[in-house]
Amino acid sequence: MTEAAPVSLLIADDHPVVRDGLRGMFASEPGFVVLGEAADGVAAVALAAELDPDVVLMDLRMPGGGGVAAIAELTRRGARARVLVLTTYDTDSDTLPAIEAGATGYLLKDAPRDELFAAVRAAAKGRTVLSPAVASRLVSAVRSPGNEPLSARERQVLALVARGTANREIARELFISEATVKTHLTHLYGKLGVNDRAAAVATAYRRGILS
Repeated sequence: MTEAAPVSLLIADDHPVVRDGLRGMFASEPGFVVLGEAADGVAAVALAAELDPDVVLMDLRMPGGGGVAAIAELTRRGARARVLVLTTYDTDSDTLPAIEAGATGYLLKDAPRDELFAAVRAAAKGRTVLSPAVASRLVSAVRSPGNEPLSARERQVLALVARGTANREIARELFISEATVKTHLTHLYGKLGVNDRAAAVATAYRRGILS
């Protein structure tokens, strides 16, 4: 009986210690081979083209070229490699763009090693793998796609946020207190399903709330 070929990997992470740890982990487990490492998204795209791995383990936030842009470029090029995001971030502003860009899976770095091994094997076969926290976020995003409308005042606050206006300036322009601005932000974050100003603006543009 012929043994299955090992799953080949490319590790993309800007922290050398993380790359070393992942390389050592997969080297100690039968059925995997690490073909190379990249410190940013641009290098990951170039190496994926050169090495043709089965799976790219992709961090998201890297100086010199982030993971989402790299995933989108690999998708655009029709790369054979499946991308499994491995990051410490699980906010909507990270997960949704990565999945939309073409990531096959999304795991957090605190995942147990056996879960990581299983995820890489599944990703190599084209199966979607999501950490429980990320899966629940995506389900929430699908089930609650901003159906609760923003109030007129919340839209005004959001439009000013999109222009880069600070809370104090928003308060002055709308003749309200800074505390009231923060309350409006909290409410619109909840309605949009986000946690910060940047994600609120991005989500609002994507849903047509801002144009």
